[in-house]
Amino acid sequence: MSVDAGSKAVSIRGVSKTFRTGTTALVDIDLEVEPGEFVSLIGPSGCGKSTVLRIVGDLVQPSAGSVLVNGKPAHRARLDHDYGIVFQDAVLYDWRTVAKNVSLPLEMLGWSRARRKARVEEMLELVELRGFESSRPWQLSGGMQQRVSIARALSFDPSLLLMDEPFGALDEMTRERLNLELLQIWEKAGSTVIFVTHSIPEAVFLSTRVVVMSSRPGRIADVIPVDLPRPRGVATREDTRFFELVTAVREALAAGRVEAPPRSLATGEVY
Repeated sequence: MSVDAGSKAVSIRGVSKTFRTGTTALVDIDLEVEPGEFVSLIGPSGCGKSTVLRIVGDLVQPSAGSVLVNGKPAHRARLDHDYGIVFQDAVLYDWRTVAKNVSLPLEMLGWSRARRKARVEEMLELVELRGFESSRPWQLSGGMQQRVSIARALSFDPSLLLMDEPFGALDEMTRERLNLELLQIWEKAGSTVIFVTHSIPEAVFLSTRVVVMSSRPGRIADVIPVDLPRPRGVATREDTRFFELVTAVREALAAGRVEAPPRSLATGEVY
């Protein structure tokens, strides 16, 4: 992965987004993310968390403002393969084995077979799925499928990992276990992570900072640094400071819900 010396991993300045329906999803978003940070976005449903993530990933264009990734425009960063993206659904191909799902981006990049094989082995070791190379996605649990998705997203060594509620559909026990595994993967890989979630405990447990967004149109209501010691583990969730930070995020969310009403003429859309 390559990050320009002195550059922020992500720099969002004055970003607003109004969709063609007339729905204003975001207003004046300003946020900077340092290389190696783990930043979570949290807010009410429809506040624009996923829209922010998609604008950073050059999947949606802002109506106003700018986004730089590693000092480059978002579109250039996407062309340079600076991103790995993990969605709520693992989006794996059932007709491909686990190994071939992980190797797909590498095939598209033209890596040699030997180089792909070595990298896939490295990634499956990272997410603790060695021995499942020949399995099909439908043979795996939901949590294992998401680990395959994370391995695929990291396979080409992106400097930035964008994660849009990747554990939202999992049961609570599996979710907490994957939170631990994600932290271990993040620490080993050295990527910057921007993570969208609806779960306050998840945001606090994972993050270096929690960005709290207001009701639509989404604004940044607060940014809460998370000073919990690392490495984090099961005991972290029982720490007094953990509960204090969960309360701080909850209070910031409650305050954000009394923002101005949405500037929207449309209904039925979720951002």
